Amino acid sequence: MPKRYKGNIAFKTDQGRVRINNEDQARAAINSQGDVLLIVCDGMGGQNKGDYASRLAVETIIEAFRNKEMKGPLFFRKLWFEGIIKKANSAIFDEAQKSDEYKDMGTTLVACYITGEKLVVFNIGDSRAYWLKNNRLERLSEDQTYVDYLYRTGKITKDETMSHPDRHVLMNALGIYPSCSMDVKTYAYHGERVILCSDGLYNNVSETEISQVVSTDERPDQKVSSLINEANLNGGSDNIGIAYWEAFDD
Repeated sequence: MPKRYKGNIAFKTDQGRVRINNEDQARAAINSQGDVLLIVCDGMGGQNKGDYASRLAVETIIEAFRNKEMKGPLFFRKLWFEGIIKKANSAIFDEAQKSDEYKDMGTTLVACYITGEKLVVFNIGDSRAYWLKNNRLERLSEDQTYVDYLYRTGKITKDETMSHPDRHVLMNALGIYPSCSMDVKTYAYHGERVILCSDGLYNNVSETEISQVVSTDERPDQKVSSLINEANLNGGSDNIGIAYWEAFDD
């Protein structure tokens, strides 16, 4: 019988120090079976359109998760999540067609589903999933950006990705087209601490600093607030969204 982990969740967004609106959404939920869902969305479109897109995505997925009894093989549960994410894509796209005000709105999405000793990451765009494994922060998702593509194909170095003029150009987003594609990765899970975040965090706080905060004995909600404070102290150049899970020690 696979071990089922218990723990605490925390989530928070912040406008940052530069943006006029907050278009990030972050949520976390635990269902009646003890399964965990974390989700972060970073909306795009401006003039509150990004906020609407990210909120619509998060609410669609979280509500479906809370109302779904998650049974059967993991393969079918992963297909169910993919279907719900595609439903959110359709909802955003359809709303965008109804009004010029919401035309071209969209959002990134990174979601993490933890059930027993399995962790599944669903990713669209450049929000990120990490976990703390052996006291080291490891990224579980790949940025779907033009610059990350250049790096993975060996055309630029990792250092060059930090200052490249096209580093914010996405190659994938939720709600932009009638259908969507996503990366889905499955990992063996053994109680690691998990953090999802938008680029407003990782562009202002280094992975080393994130690791240091996540490693402390602060409560999960305190860690999330500490990371947001650090991002703002370092310039707060974008909205910040974080969802966090920490399993109890046995």
